[in-house]
Amino acid sequence: MVSAKQLLSTIESTLLGPSPSPSQRIELIHAIRHSLPSLRSLLSFPPPKASDRAQVESKEVRLPDSGLIPLDDQDVQIALKLSDDLHLNEIDCVRLLVSANQEWGLQGRGPLDILRLTSGLWYTERRDLITALYTLLRAIVLDQGLEADLQADILKYVEDLINSGLRQRLISLIKELKREEPAGLGGPNSERYILDSRGALVERRAVVCRERLILGHCLVLSLLVVRASSKDVKDIFTTLKDSAGDISGSTDIVKNQITFSLLFSLIISLISDALSASPDEMSILSRDVSFRQDFHETVMAVGNDQIIEGCMHCVRLAWAVHLMIIQDLTDASEISNDGRKINSCLEVVFSNNVFQFLIDKVLRTPAYQNDDEDVIYIYNAYLHKLVTSFLSHPLARDKVKETKEKATPSQQNAESTPQTFVSLLEFVSEIYEKEPELLSGNDVLWTFVTFSGEDHNNFQTLVAFLKMLSTLASSEEGASKVYELLQGRMFRSVSWSTLFDCLSIYEEKFKQALQNAGPALPEIQEGDAKALVAYLCVLRKVVENGNPIERKTWFPDIEPLFKLLSYENVPPYLKGALRTSISTFIDVSPNLKDTIWGFLEQYDLPVVVGPQVGQMMGTQVYDMRFELNEVEARSEHYPSTISFLNLLNALIADERDTTDRGRRFIGIFRFIYDHVFGPFSQRAYADPSEKWQLGVACLQHFKMILSMYDIKDEDIDIVVNQSQLMAPQSTPLPMQLPDFMSGKTVFRNIMGILLPGVDAIIADRTNHTYGLLLEKAVLLSLEIVILVLEKDSSVSEFWRPIYQPFDVILSQDHNQIVALLEYIRYDFHPQIQQCSIKIMTILSSRMVGLVPLLLKSNSAGLLVEDYAACLELSSEGSQVVENSSDDPGVLIMQLLIDNISRPAPNITHFLLRFDLDSPVERTVLQPKFNYSCLKVILDILETLPKPDVNYLLHEFGFQLLYELCSDPLTSGPTIDLLSTKKYQFFVKHLDNIGVAPLPKRNNTQPLRISSLHQRAWLLKLLALELHIGNVTSSSHREVCNIIIGHLFGQSETEYYSDNNLLLLQNSPEDTANRAISRSKVLELLEIIQFRSPDTTMKHSEILSHTKFGRMADDILANPETNEKGGKCNFDNPQLSSFGSEVELNEAKNTVQQLLRWAYKHNKNLEEQAAQLHMLAGWSQVVEISASRRLSSMENRSEILFQLLDASLNASGSPDCSLKMALMLTRVSITCMAKLRDERFISSSVLNSDTVTCLDVIMTKRLSNGACHSILYKIMMAILRNDTSEALRRRQYTLLLSYFQYCQHVLDPDVPTTILQSLLVDEEENGDLDLEKIDHDQAELARANLSIIRKEAQSDSMHSIDPLQRLCALEAQLALLLRISHKYGKSGAQILFSMGAFEHISSCMTQNMQVKGNIRRFDTSFGKDSFADIHRQRMVVSPSLRLVFSLTSLVETSEFFEVKNKIVREVVDFVKGHQLLFDQVLRQDIDDADELAMEQMNIVVGILSKVWPYEEGAEYGFVQGLFGLMHTLFSRDSTFLSSAQSKQKKPESSAFRLCFSLSSYLYFLVKNKSLRLQVSNNSTDYSAPAGQQQPTLSLLGFLLNSVTTALENAAEEKSLLLNKIQDINELSRQEVDEIIKMCVLEDQAAASDNIQKRRYIAMVEMCRVAGNRDRLITLLLLLAENLLNIFLIHFQNSQTGEDLESFCSKLLPILERLELLREDKVGHNLKVFQRLATSIKELTIQKLAL
Repeated sequence: MVSAKQLLSTIESTLLGPSPSPSQRIELIHAIRHSLPSLRSLLSFPPPKASDRAQVESKEVRLPDSGLIPLDDQDVQIALKLSDDLHLNEIDCVRLLVSANQEWGLQGRGPLDILRLTSGLWYTERRDLITALYTLLRAIVLDQGLEADLQADILKYVEDLINSGLRQRLISLIKELKREEPAGLGGPNSERYILDSRGALVERRAVVCRERLILGHCLVLSLLVVRASSKDVKDIFTTLKDSAGDISGSTDIVKNQITFSLLFSLIISLISDALSASPDEMSILSRDVSFRQDFHETVMAVGNDQIIEGCMHCVRLAWAVHLMIIQDLTDASEISNDGRKINSCLEVVFSNNVFQFLIDKVLRTPAYQNDDEDVIYIYNAYLHKLVTSFLSHPLARDKVKETKEKATPSQQNAESTPQTFVSLLEFVSEIYEKEPELLSGNDVLWTFVTFSGEDHNNFQTLVAFLKMLSTLASSEEGASKVYELLQGRMFRSVSWSTLFDCLSIYEEKFKQALQNAGPALPEIQEGDAKALVAYLCVLRKVVENGNPIERKTWFPDIEPLFKLLSYENVPPYLKGALRTSISTFIDVSPNLKDTIWGFLEQYDLPVVVGPQVGQMMGTQVYDMRFELNEVEARSEHYPSTISFLNLLNALIADERDTTDRGRRFIGIFRFIYDHVFGPFSQRAYADPSEKWQLGVACLQHFKMILSMYDIKDEDIDIVVNQSQLMAPQSTPLPMQLPDFMSGKTVFRNIMGILLPGVDAIIADRTNHTYGLLLEKAVLLSLEIVILVLEKDSSVSEFWRPIYQPFDVILSQDHNQIVALLEYIRYDFHPQIQQCSIKIMTILSSRMVGLVPLLLKSNSAGLLVEDYAACLELSSEGSQVVENSSDDPGVLIMQLLIDNISRPAPNITHFLLRFDLDSPVERTVLQPKFNYSCLKVILDILETLPKPDVNYLLHEFGFQLLYELCSDPLTSGPTIDLLSTKKYQFFVKHLDNIGVAPLPKRNNTQPLRISSLHQRAWLLKLLALELHIGNVTSSSHREVCNIIIGHLFGQSETEYYSDNNLLLLQNSPEDTANRAISRSKVLELLEIIQFRSPDTTMKHSEILSHTKFGRMADDILANPETNEKGGKCNFDNPQLSSFGSEVELNEAKNTVQQLLRWAYKHNKNLEEQAAQLHMLAGWSQVVEISASRRLSSMENRSEILFQLLDASLNASGSPDCSLKMALMLTRVSITCMAKLRDERFISSSVLNSDTVTCLDVIMTKRLSNGACHSILYKIMMAILRNDTSEALRRRQYTLLLSYFQYCQHVLDPDVPTTILQSLLVDEEENGDLDLEKIDHDQAELARANLSIIRKEAQSDSMHSIDPLQRLCALEAQLALLLRISHKYGKSGAQILFSMGAFEHISSCMTQNMQVKGNIRRFDTSFGKDSFADIHRQRMVVSPSLRLVFSLTSLVETSEFFEVKNKIVREVVDFVKGHQLLFDQVLRQDIDDADELAMEQMNIVVGILSKVWPYEEGAEYGFVQGLFGLMHTLFSRDSTFLSSAQSKQKKPESSAFRLCFSLSSYLYFLVKNKSLRLQVSNNSTDYSAPAGQQQPTLSLLGFLLNSVTTALENAAEEKSLLLNKIQDINELSRQEVDEIIKMCVLEDQAAASDNIQKRRYIAMVEMCRVAGNRDRLITLLLLLAENLLNIFLIHFQNSQTGEDLESFCSKLLPILERLELLREDKVGHNLKVFQRLATSIKELTIQKLAL
């Protein structure tokens, strides 16, 4: 049996989503077939049973599909209480308890909670079953585009259900469920509340009432599938009378809707039965003669209750229409008394004005308007059939004519009794106003229009007729017909000319009255005013819905509509109608907009801002302010102001020129701000609808101001200067933002709308007719809040402290924030939920204490549940949301992801129910215990429902879990949760989404992209668990083993009960199964291997192919033509300049073409990124598995070989992109490295003490054939056309690793006989054939050489050999250098022992002249310059780096061991490359680039380490070093710092060179007893140095430069650190200066907000401060070398004139060094300053002598 939940899910996914697939159709039919018993016995459950009760009391129950279940005392009590409360069988109650425990986890809950949860689960199952039935019926009745055969299959099952008694069951359930008994609303002792599916407390009575309503809707739909029988009609009638009695005086919406469903069930039954009759066949009800008589008598029986009688009048009308239709289709002689029955019914119906009852008590009630949309459509459709059938019958027409004639003026004195004829016209209007498409082809209705359009003897009938015409003009066809009707040819007194003539006549009267200076203007008669309003309503609907081309010529002169607007005696409601009609002409033609502006300025009331001139003179000016505050406020009606605001809003919204930034509208804004919205909440309103119309108009204006205009610098200045804020030339935006940022008028009123809370708004929305207007006001208020939050951050820094950021204003009252966020619960309007989520997103990024604030409120738990409910509702949708930003579910997922990394506790922790009372990382997540977003997300990912609709939710769900597992705080709790057996999350989806086929690109590219991302996040989750899974935890160890087994084809696994070790099956059958089982990891790689979509078509190519391409590009690039949300506006000057319609259309088509190309191009780029994303996840899984988790697998080498082979195949494929090749090559390197490790892994667990020579020789290796295959594929990958430097490095690293793998394990220098003697004692069985091993190894080496030679020959044919050789050499040197750096001196010692110097010398010798072979790369930079650059960068510099790293071994040798082997090797290398070293030393520092400076530093470093040991002077290096000292030491600090930035070289490179030279000089002075002269009697330090030694004066000059640089660096560092600490206090100008100083121009955009710019400034200052600190360290070491040299000389030197002069110059430098402060420098200066003090004392002594 299919569960109700599964049935509903299957039905919704198949019938409500896109076109169902064949598998979905089969699943649907299967589910329906297996659910037929449940549907036939709908909500019929086994009752309590004594034997079952006794079994439960025995505490052991056996359920049908499970074993024996033990119960405790609490379980027994709850099960029996459930049985008593719900009238359920006791065994079923135990089943419910078991299901509730599986769904929610009942451990730790109280008995009452368990009882409520279990009851809620039972009612959820009932609701799912009822909803499934409703959805099936709806699919049959309403045209949903289902295939005919599928609909026929469903119809067959549903018809069988109805014919087997389902409808009778529906009727009886509607009656039974209203009873006060356990099976209905609940008995007196029953628990009143239940906990619903989200854990919210709900009244049981409300749940049952909602069930009755759905059953009523099912009853309505069933009558459209199979017509009702006479018994059905009688039962429905009885139930209706019973239900109508319950709603007398009741405002319960659901009860009213239940009554309406029964009322319309009867109407539908009678009308559909009558319409099914034909002259040849009688209807079902007509066949039962006794029913006709009995039902007529029953219907005509009179009662006392007004509501019941009103419903009975409706039934009588339907019964009369039924009889009329039957009379038309049947021989009158057979039913001769039907005429009398019809007349009697019509007499009662008309005398009691049933039409007014239908209008007031049904159609205009909130219950009717808020009912299900599909059901309302059916109701209106059958009212339409009832009306057309009624008006087409002669008896009815006669009755209507009679009623019209009785509508005399004398009747109008009693307003409480509306005329029946007027009510009939209004009734017709109500029907077709809601469903205008029913007007198409309705000849009966247009005949009635013709009849009712003449001979109006009072204005009520005229107004009602015109209102009906306005309704009939609700469609394009109806608008055209109504326009023609009022052209004057159809009616004598009702025409367009009547309207315009009347307006002109009154305007002329008012003019004459003004000219005659009479005491007062003549009043407009009430009848005339109301008739004019009705005319204007018709005009508005005709223009609004008319054909766009035809309507341009309908009303050429609209000036009369403006002429009465300025007269104070014109009623405000007439002005309102005039302006509303005028507003419809804005969209008729672009030219009319300017015309309307002109007429408004000429005729309409003025808007006066500030004190009025007339008031200062003692007179009153009649303007809009006066009309609002004096005229409308007294009557408490505001139609004129409402229409005035709506008209202005429509005009302003259509404005495209925003250059003046709203200065033209500042008066309008001030009027709305000060006089309309300011006192909005204090005004009295006779009609609540007008209150919210007025509020909506104001809010629309404020939203437009915020949306249309951006903050400019001038606005900032205006607000800062308060005197300019109220100036006439100011713009609206700088007036509106400060209001919110200071919590003033507009802000207070908007919060006054929102603060009543979401529950109050929901109640008003459902219980009042103005609910929709209130809903719109709430939406606009939330949108305004979002706009302010988006704009205030750019100005808040400048406007402080007068104005605060908006979030600060909101946080002043926590209730304001809670109220804003609680609108997530408002599920009537998804946009309101979206706004609430967006507000949460903004506040969570700006308010650090948001979560503590929410926790203090009483709504914290509800808010968590509301977010979860919204997310769950979004996942149940069946339609794809085009824009993901409009999907509340996607917004919630993005909110959760964005907040993960924010400081704890953050919104993600809050909404996922992490424990916020203790450290987050210690949380034990229990999603089944608490309803939250986490539970919903896990449930969604459990089944992945509706993947073609919810693909983004699935993608973000996997991403969220990955981010949670990656975050330091949430990783532990999340990984522990996902690793439990309850979820087994990590491997669950490998089969269903991991290796499932990708969706096709043509029609479902977004789904394809998301599918790739889903797999990527899943693979990353697997990699994360494999990487950080706790090996000491049995659950994690088990999960990791299962993941490995699933990934690598090891499907048969079992675990020891004691340690859960994975056992690989070794039986022949298992081995065969493993061979057949396909490795999931290879299947995943195959999925990624597809040719990426084409993205080669460039933007410029698209533009060049079209005539108007450049213009289209300009239009799209212009922000003024593009509205927010990506909509392009074609009403702009560029397009309006075209002379012909053909060119205009061509230009528009070009824009559309460009947009389509851009969309496709972006989607292709997204698909490429998704492909790379999945490959990145796959590579992580493979690399981590290979590195850490394959130890438990038997066939590790085979798995690694397969992975290596597959990755090489993929990287060499023509479909493989460059970025993909990089990742795949990295995987290959990892696999190759692990294969090398596998060679030395013995099958037994050995240590270094037990390893024998035999174990070493018998190391495993792939076969020669496998090795040849690997090498061949490596070469193919290297020779691919699309390559890069980074890829080549990885490929050559892989190649080197392969050669190391193939290297012979036996030393060729050891004779075979010696090895044989070593192995004699170790061989157990047979002789070890060492010769065979040697032969195999030699054969492999020859084959490798052959393959390389062959591919090298092929490579040479492509003429790229020299460059590839350089790349290979660079890769080798990089690998050696990495070893040296990684392992330090031990690594350098290994490289030295391996002959690194010989290798380097050989490489240098072979490649120094390589540039001659790359002449084809010559460029305009000069002959062979490109090759020389490559040689320097790829050969010379890496070689020198490696040599310098090896000189670290010099320090470990004996100091005076001049003949040390290491020193000798380095010296020999230097001598062998004398030309290179000499050339580097003699480079011009002024022209040296970054590469040259690096080489100089390395060369000086090498020489300073080893050359002091060399006695010979014939090489000239000493003179070169001395010359470099003269050149460099004589430069001042300005050059040493500024020159670097000009050349874009590292700032410290020159000082580093000085340090190396000073170290060399200090070594000579200290160890070689070199003594320098004080001076060479020359002050021109920039003169050629020749071959002289440096002098002390030269070193003193350098020390002065170093001291200056040290002081500057320390000061800059201190200043930067202070600015970093005060970053939030810096002004925007200071931040901009910092960015300009530290950052390149392209790294920071001028449009960035202050937060982003502060962040950029802070990061850059930290970077610069770090550079300054490193520079200080270097300068201190350099200064210390110089001071030590001075100290040695001062201790051993004599006095002299030169020395005294030198000391006098040195002394102030030393004093400056003493003044350095540790807090600024950031280093310990005790030793350094002690040295400086010592030298200072010696200096003073020298001067004293």
